[in-house]
Amino acid sequence: MMMTTVFAAFTASVLVLAAAVLAAGCMGSAPETASPVNITGAPVQTVHVGDIDIAYKTVGTGDAIIMIMGFAGTMDLWSTGLIERLAEDHRVIVFDNRGMGLTTASDAPFSLELFADDTAGLMSALNISRAHVLGWSMGADIAQELAFRHPERVDSLILVSGDSGGSEAVQPTPEVLARLTDTTGTPREQGARLLSLLFPSDWFADHPDLFSYFPEVTESSSPESIGRQATAMATWNGTYDRLSEITQKTLVVTGTDDIITPPKNAFILGERIPGAWVVQFKGAGHGLMYQDPDGLAEAVLFFIGA
Repeated sequence: MMMTTVFAAFTASVLVLAAAVLAAGCMGSAPETASPVNITGAPVQTVHVGDIDIAYKTVGTGDAIIMIMGFAGTMDLWSTGLIERLAEDHRVIVFDNRGMGLTTASDAPFSLELFADDTAGLMSALNISRAHVLGWSMGADIAQELAFRHPERVDSLILVSGDSGGSEAVQPTPEVLARLTDTTGTPREQGARLLSLLFPSDWFADHPDLFSYFPEVTESSSPESIGRQATAMATWNGTYDRLSEITQKTLVVTGTDDIITPPKNAFILGERIPGAWVVQFKGAGHGLMYQDPDGLAEAVLFFIGA
């Protein structure tokens, strides 16, 4: 599964870039938020789940929304605007997947099924019997497994920039793969090049102030854990043949200009999941939650309330 190594290089480089920007201060400081629901200032808490300790944050009150992060990402990679808009009317929980950021790991082999079980375990530890589940990128894959393995836990399913995995998933073009795996230049140059792939080139050029839309990334993950997560992705069989069995109402979200997870994947999911909604964000890339956090939040909230 070529996307495994692609995402390993991609996400690690994004984190390198963010760290370099923070250290150099060349783009200024992250803007202060006036939101009454401040995810950045929320305390990190930990809870023991199975054989690991999961680090998480929770903000807001109301029905729960569980947010599942993508490959090699940490909970501080979420768009703060998205989280805080959702948390105006809901309890939003973000967390680090097994081995990522501040969450520990064990000797158990990593798998997307295990990550789904971890998520269910976190819900149990927090006394959340049922929740809306939103996954981004690989997090959308974990969310699908959660819906299969723990259907009673999932009130509704929101799959953002995800795919069905397996041979049925539509891969990036050879040109995009070449850019994703290009290791020339300094780490900072590599990071800048790969970060740009989150966004359409015209949009990225028009939004040079990274901190006006991209969060401060302060957590990091070990190469060993990232490698184990990559293996989990490589050995995942996907959900294509099982999608018709999903019973929860499902929203599938894609950017029309997503070159990392091409939008055809959203229609594969939408066609095979009974009654699924498919929403496209025109001009958005894989990082659509950074481009239009309010629009994504409005779509999610409308869907939840429908």
